Amino acid sequence: MDQHEIDFEIYDGIVVPASALRQEQRMEKYGAIADLPEEELADPDELERVAYVDMWWPILRLPQQYWECPIRPTVDDNGVPDWGVFGTVDFERYRPAFSKYRYKAEKMKEQYKDMLIMARMISERIPGKAKWQILKQVRKGVLDTDDIKDWDTWMLAVNCVRAWRLEREIREVQKRGRKKQQEQMQELWGTG
Repeated sequence: MDQHEIDFEIYDGIVVPASALRQEQRMEKYGAIADLPEEELADPDELERVAYVDMWWPILRLPQQYWECPIRPTVDDNGVPDWGVFGTVDFERYRPAFSKYRYKAEKMKEQYKDMLIMARMISERIPGKAKWQILKQVRKGVLDTDDIKDWDTWMLAVNCVRAWRLEREIREVQKRGRKKQQEQMQELWGTG
């Protein structure tokens, strides 16, 4: 456009020069949709989150380990915890002290759960009820797992033996943890 050209508008049937106050409207950076107000359009960050959720949904659907704590901090939109009053001494009182025994028992319980799932999957592959009689003999010690010839039955027996051993170990670790906790309480209260 030449500098000497003047824009004209028609206002009430009269041709007038264009207002100097009028500004050219800029196009939206991300486009627009007809009949949809600008406030309703998705934010680019929101679109990115939707794309990530769509891309990572199998991983996001995996079960999470349950964390037991009566108090949780508030988490803002950016994922930053807002501790507020949770940074105080009162919060520390509610939070259980770290216990190596409890931690080990929780990890062993996860392994035990995995073994039970594996044993259930293997037992579904074996038809009939003879597998339960074989497991009963193995548990009593009458039959050794190495004497079993069928691979699926052998795998089931081995998994069950491991699960039974792990179950015993979990009980022992929990018992030692309770004993240690009682000793600490006795030291704290001066009884002993």
